[in-house]
Amino acid sequence: MFHPTASTPESLPGYRITGSDAPEKTVLKLGFVPLSDCAPLVAAKVLDLGRTHGIEIELYRQPSWAAVRDKLISGELDAAHALYGLVYGVELGIGGPQADMAVLMTLNQNGQAITLSNRLAEALQAGIGLRELLAAESRRHVFAQTFPTGTHAMWLYYWLATQGIHPLDDVKPVVIPPPQMSDALASGVLDGYCAGEPWHAVAEAEGHGRTVIRSGEIWPDHPEKVLACRRDFVARHPNAARALTMTLLEACRWLDDLEHRREAAGWLSGPGYIGRASPLIMPRLLGDYGRLGNTAPLMRFFGGGSVNYPYLSDGLWFLGQYRRWGLLPDDVDMQAVARAINQTALYDEAASALGVLQPASPMRSSTLIDGRRWDGSDPQGYADGFEIRADACVGGAGDGRR
Repeated sequence: MFHPTASTPESLPGYRITGSDAPEKTVLKLGFVPLSDCAPLVAAKVLDLGRTHGIEIELYRQPSWAAVRDKLISGELDAAHALYGLVYGVELGIGGPQADMAVLMTLNQNGQAITLSNRLAEALQAGIGLRELLAAESRRHVFAQTFPTGTHAMWLYYWLATQGIHPLDDVKPVVIPPPQMSDALASGVLDGYCAGEPWHAVAEAEGHGRTVIRSGEIWPDHPEKVLACRRDFVARHPNAARALTMTLLEACRWLDDLEHRREAAGWLSGPGYIGRASPLIMPRLLGDYGRLGNTAPLMRFFGGGSVNYPYLSDGLWFLGQYRRWGLLPDDVDMQAVARAINQTALYDEAASALGVLQPASPMRSSTLIDGRRWDGSDPQGYADGFEIRADACVGGAGDGRR
């Protein structure tokens, strides 16, 4: 069992939990969807990491990302484990009702995947191109993701486009909550899906489909889930928001130890969290994907703090992809949106109090699966440079109420 060693008030330079620094709200309600990457919230709860920072965490399992969105907007939840792209979609009013949102920190990188039906996966493994496979059949194939503007939608669309497939025109994209995806694949309703674990491991274990690519192969060390809340929560409860960020930073640091992940997999298997057996959770949490090997970047929770900084360039990537797929009007100032959402100043305070190193710049660069380099400097030019893209803004993305 983990025993915090660097989290007493005396050991945190510049931080105390009395007087003007005391959290304005001490019991915080956090939502999560049953996925392996909700592990930081579960670890923070089980290890009671908030106690030193003057807060208590209550966790509330949600059936879908739409439920997370709705309860954040209504105030029923103070904060949540959320898709990066969900936060940006809500801010823009293209993923349901509009609300001013905040990203306090990134909770993890990598760790998602795409699974196809056995038939498609076997043909792909035999060297037949996916575009050729789909074109050989007269019907429109159906691929699921988890939220209209979410990370899984963007990974799925990006990967299909690299296969020469337009994800909005050549196939039918639908929204399904992660726990329902394996059954939908088994019933023939779906041909494939992108989601988080362990729902790909479940599909393979049940013989319904096969994982064909991991998200870290699409974008190595991509941003995935974030600690999200409304911006007015930060404005009204800045000390509580900072204390919550510190608590989750400590949880993420603890989870970067693989032995700790083994322990966390047991917690996650409980009925109040994921509710699936630990052997379905643990291997992929440790980077073991069986026949696919361990060549893809491991799910990262901390990485010396490099995972958790709310990089502006990460948010800008999603905005550029919304522009690419016709979801974002031309008059939106992408830089202003990213600066409003990503709470870099608050994160700096929390990380500094814990002695966590911070990057020299709020921008970072990456090279994706198609060889295109992303550094956040020109999201419009980046979006315009893709051959497969929407011609113009086509309006909202639907509200994802599943």
